[in-house]
Amino acid sequence: MDLRVDQPLLLLLLVPILIYFVWTWKKDRNILRKEGRTVFFIRVLAIVCLVLGLTNPYLLLPIKEEQIVFLIDRSASVQGTDQQVSEWIEASLDSRKDRHLVGVYTFAEDFQTEIPLTDEEIKLPVFSPMKSPGNTDIARALQLSTGIIEPNKATRIVLFTDGIETSGTIADELMKIAGSNVTVDVVQLERVSSEDVAVTSFETPPVAFEGEQQQLNVELQATKATNGELLLYQNDQLLSREQVALEQGSNSYTFRNTSKGEGLLKYEVQVIVQGDALIENNKLTSVTNVESSPRLLVVTNEDTSTNIPLVIDKEAITTDVITANSLPYDLSNYLAYDAIIFDNVPGHIVGEQKMNVIEQAVKNFGTGFMMVGGQNSFGLGGYFKTPIEKLLPVEMEVKGKQQLPSLGLIIVMDRSGSMSGSKMEYAKEAAARSVEMLRDDDHLGFIAFDDRPWQIIETEPLKDREAAVEKILSVGAGGGTEIYTSLALAYEQLQPLKLQRKHIILLTDGQSSSSNDYQTLIEEGKENNITVSTVAVGQDADRALLESLAEMGGGTFYEVQDESTIPAIMSTETAIISRTYIEDNPFYPTIYGDPAWSSLFVDGVPQMNAYIATTAKQTANVIAQSEKEDPVLAEWMYGLGRTLAFTSDSTGAWSGDFARWNNWGDFWNTAISRMLPSYSEVPFTIQKSTDGSYTVTDPSGSSSFIEVAAVNEKGEELAVTSEPLAPGKSRVTVESEPGLVFFRVSNEKDAIYQAGISIPYSEEYKVQQPNVQNLQLITSRTDGELLSEPAEVFRDIGMTSSEKQPIRQFLILAAIILFFIDITIRRFGFKQLIAPFRKNKKEATSPATKTTSNMEKLVREKKKR
Repeated sequence: MDLRVDQPLLLLLLVPILIYFVWTWKKDRNILRKEGRTVFFIRVLAIVCLVLGLTNPYLLLPIKEEQIVFLIDRSASVQGTDQQVSEWIEASLDSRKDRHLVGVYTFAEDFQTEIPLTDEEIKLPVFSPMKSPGNTDIARALQLSTGIIEPNKATRIVLFTDGIETSGTIADELMKIAGSNVTVDVVQLERVSSEDVAVTSFETPPVAFEGEQQQLNVELQATKATNGELLLYQNDQLLSREQVALEQGSNSYTFRNTSKGEGLLKYEVQVIVQGDALIENNKLTSVTNVESSPRLLVVTNEDTSTNIPLVIDKEAITTDVITANSLPYDLSNYLAYDAIIFDNVPGHIVGEQKMNVIEQAVKNFGTGFMMVGGQNSFGLGGYFKTPIEKLLPVEMEVKGKQQLPSLGLIIVMDRSGSMSGSKMEYAKEAAARSVEMLRDDDHLGFIAFDDRPWQIIETEPLKDREAAVEKILSVGAGGGTEIYTSLALAYEQLQPLKLQRKHIILLTDGQSSSSNDYQTLIEEGKENNITVSTVAVGQDADRALLESLAEMGGGTFYEVQDESTIPAIMSTETAIISRTYIEDNPFYPTIYGDPAWSSLFVDGVPQMNAYIATTAKQTANVIAQSEKEDPVLAEWMYGLGRTLAFTSDSTGAWSGDFARWNNWGDFWNTAISRMLPSYSEVPFTIQKSTDGSYTVTDPSGSSSFIEVAAVNEKGEELAVTSEPLAPGKSRVTVESEPGLVFFRVSNEKDAIYQAGISIPYSEEYKVQQPNVQNLQLITSRTDGELLSEPAEVFRDIGMTSSEKQPIRQFLILAAIILFFIDITIRRFGFKQLIAPFRKNKKEATSPATKTTSNMEKLVREKKKR
């Protein structure tokens, strides 16, 4: 037991106090008396107690308990070692003593508690599955485990690991542990031996020209000789399949490919081996930027045609034409094009997922985009509140709402159990968008049905738009499917309303549990000007019934396989029934002064027949405008990409004399040239560092700062951490799953560079030996040992542990009591203070005195006789 103080400098106060008391002793003669000396020493003792109390003193009391923490690495690099670790720990517990608290924790990238610290007998459970075994963060595991223990007790962490860390830096955490009550012992782990083949390297040329033969180098690592298949893909299309005989160790292969495409080409190599231990390390991707003439993608609808490829300069522009159904999902396929044109394409065929990817291509990689009008485009195409509307220079809303017909709309939506999940979420989002498209005077009703109808929103004029949206979004899934009663309720509510247009949208993914006379219901509704459109979601919907209902009801039937298209369908239906979008009175557009466009109209402006009404966004540049001040041609910059909206068509049916105009081909060539991204020729270099980060450099030295954005194949923006190293040089860290990531690099001079970066699988899945150097670093920095025997775990910890017991309050209390005694003696005197004690003594002895006196009297009387 030790006495210690936190603020020893305050003890210097005793020096002047001691001098003062010595001087008082010599000067004050009263101290020489017994009473004075008592008061003097009481006062000295009180002040000493007070000064000691100010130094925050405490006693160090020894602690016998010791903490043993088993910390187990369960990442992919030590796969298959759980049983081995469990047996090792159980063997070590035989040497456990009563003073030991024991806990068991596991980690990979995350951290889990298996058995919290306890002094009770423990039995190892089956370890819980790890959420992220693809990475190892030893530093974080040590940090969290040291936060769990009681810091004043001697602790030993027994770390089971192979020392391979893919996240964090263990050296930084060891600096915090060194000098504390914690030591770290290490038990070396190694992945259980199994047959494994890994693709360790895949290199393709960063830049190539169209028609150039490219050399693709692949390196494989095999734990033992075996046979397998080696597959090579370009933009997800199989290029080559080879049977390979692999030797133990490293194996190298070379492919040669002459690319016929341009832009960013994604290459992927994959090895297939029977009985392979890890499939995560069996493929890698790489990217080559193939430079050639601009490449244009024109997207059409199956039921319509496009004249754009026929009128543009075919020698200067390479054009691919596909239908909306064939649009890809992956970002890499869009980045192969410099510009994209949607020619009269309905949004419900495209779907939200593809729209999101296209938006990322435009925003972050400068791909141009143009929408061309027609009956399936803009507002009529269902693009309200979609990513495509976001990137266009026009909104789907129209002006002049006071001239629009009065409307009653009831949405009848299936909420049965089969609709749960993404179908229900997309359907509710679609209904909410429809509400936002309505005017305040429009009538709205919303019926959700399972085995009976549920009136979510009463059919009445729309007054509180936000409240209506909240009610729709709150609907949950559950129950069976009964269509007729809900549809009949909708007809019943619309029939008495005096409105110009009355419409029902029925959406379901199932089949009604009963059959009824739908024909009579719909015929009576048509007499009251009620129309109905139907949406069949998925394979289980009663397609025949829904198609016949739409045909009888004068509406449209939609068949949905991709749930993300539901919002576009509902927007289309609401737009068609609620707005008069098509302006079909011939007119001469007004052209505004952008030289790139106005030079085409030197000889006059042709007449146009029709267009789709939209509203120009605030910062859009309107090139051509109708007599009603609606935009016919508008453009703006969206992120790095330029987008255009041409609200007439490409066939001549709407564009009229424009399609017979001498400059019609130049009109489209100008539109395409405006959309092409202004990429500089490789102004930046991107190099991967050993720690997984990327160094982005401007070799010309002309950049003051560099901005980097990253997007994955799904079109999702990734979190990017950028650290400037020097002017025109930055270290970039990207949080991404293994696969292909696209970088967009720019500077203050608007130089832009796009590059595809392959994020390989985690180091955890590589064929490698334990990192012994890391294990030695852990033990040396924390005074631990590399254990080989289980019994060594519970050996004596070479440090004592203790806990503080503050005594400050006791010293201050003692000083207060002593000062009280001092004041009492000085006020009443020492004799008066002890007088009560003397009085009691006299009273105690007085009976004895009396007894003695009586005895003496008796003796005297006896002698007299």
